[in-house]
Amino acid sequence: MGRFSKMHGLGNDFVVIDARDGAVEMTAARAQAIADRHAGIGCDQLILIGASDRADVSMRIFNADGSEVEACGNATRCVPLFMGRDVLIETKAGLLDAKEVEGGVSVDMGRPRFDWDAIPLAYAMDTLTMQASWEDLPAPAAVNVGNPHVIFFCDDLDAVDIPRLGPIIENDPLFPERVNVNFAQVAGDNHLRLIVWERGAGLTRACGTGACATAVAAIRRKLMIGPMTVSLPGGDLVIGWTPGGTIRMTGPATHVFDGEADWSRF
Repeated sequence: MGRFSKMHGLGNDFVVIDARDGAVEMTAARAQAIADRHAGIGCDQLILIGASDRADVSMRIFNADGSEVEACGNATRCVPLFMGRDVLIETKAGLLDAKEVEGGVSVDMGRPRFDWDAIPLAYAMDTLTMQASWEDLPAPAAVNVGNPHVIFFCDDLDAVDIPRLGPIIENDPLFPERVNVNFAQVAGDNHLRLIVWERGAGLTRACGTGACATAVAAIRRKLMIGPMTVSLPGGDLVIGWTPGGTIRMTGPATHVFDGEADWSRF
């Protein structure tokens, strides 16, 4: 039997497995089975906490469809709660510093990248105002914050058919590694509304890296200066970034329950 914790950040939920003392073999099929909300435990992402030679722990992230991804901001905020202390975390996106603070957990998410081949895109173009769009959507921006994001700033977020457009854009050939799709609306001074179609997971109540990428794009387009509040369906995150620096994300993390499971049954 293996132990796990169920956790969430603003409703973006995780099965967190501690694999430091005993290796847990994780395949795409097993991750997908564990994430199944009817026949498994159920989650948006599966998180494996392991040993690291470079940091306090390592973190691997699997989406509900079984694909392994580089970064997850909401999951990163859960790790200090899981460990019971501040931690430096090794991820495929780099080393992330996560600390408990008043109001939740604060994470240094590293520096964003803007070069077209760092997103990555299929061919060269300006990533601040892309020469590409879909139907009536405005020209988007693209940012890599450890994983790839495209951001649309919409006049009326409620008028956008996100469940239809999200998967079309996620799987467009312009994005060779697929992409997280962010639909944002300016809601006030240093305040954004955001809904995210997440790569490999679909509509989600919150996406930490999406909030980071959208805030960075808003600052680059001079829509606001930050720090800013990003309001997602699951709640609010505070994102701070100064051009040339790293992104700081602050928001809540919640421990729901602990359990045991026989991973060989998945």
